[in-house]
Amino acid sequence: MSLRLFVRSFSELCITVGALIILFVLYMLFWTGVKAAGATEGEIDTLRSRWAQGAVFVPTPAPASDSGPGPAPAPGPVPAAPAYRDGKPFAMMYIPRFGKGWEWPVLENTAVRTLQKGLGHYAGTARLGETGNFAVAGHRRTYGDPFKDFPRLRPGDAVVLTDGTTWFTYRIGKRPYRTVPGDTAVIDPVPRKSGFDGPGRYLTLTTCEPEWGSSHRLIVWAHLDATQPVTDGRPAAFHS
Repeated sequence: MSLRLFVRSFSELCITVGALIILFVLYMLFWTGVKAAGATEGEIDTLRSRWAQGAVFVPTPAPASDSGPGPAPAPGPVPAAPAYRDGKPFAMMYIPRFGKGWEWPVLENTAVRTLQKGLGHYAGTARLGETGNFAVAGHRRTYGDPFKDFPRLRPGDAVVLTDGTTWFTYRIGKRPYRTVPGDTAVIDPVPRKSGFDGPGRYLTLTTCEPEWGSSHRLIVWAHLDATQPVTDGRPAAFHS
């Protein structure tokens, strides 16, 4: 009798554990995607609303004063761009290799909560389009799977970003590189294994490896290839 009770209890426990596992898998595969879709759309709407209102920093030199005859005074210093706001969106990223509908907001920092709403800019790395290394992280799986197709990236592929006033087209230099977590050299101003030589305007993308794990990281590096005002329309990289 006690053996029968043990077998029945063990069977019920297995069923309960199995149900919990199924629920967890459904949560990871489905519900995180639903949450990410809503959060991501909210961040995109925030950006587009801000840009529509013209709330984008455009540096302009201070006007020279009218001092009459004689040489004009030197232009005043260009004001520094405001810092990216922690946890807030400031740019949109497009990777044509991933399809026409692939677009994700880029937010400041790589905290867990931030990466649930979009891609995260590594705080302390270069600003978009500036000299140095503009480094960005994103989920491979869960929360919308933004970098699900990361291994498909190839040399020459375009990564296009905009801050609302300018299009920045970066070109990937090498196939994805596999490394271990904590290798901060991959986001150095001139990453050692990127193939780039000397200072430049670089982009680093990072994500988890393997697809459903995090024992390693996949990295790609790119260099700034072209810029143009958003008023000129989308860059040619979208059509190549």
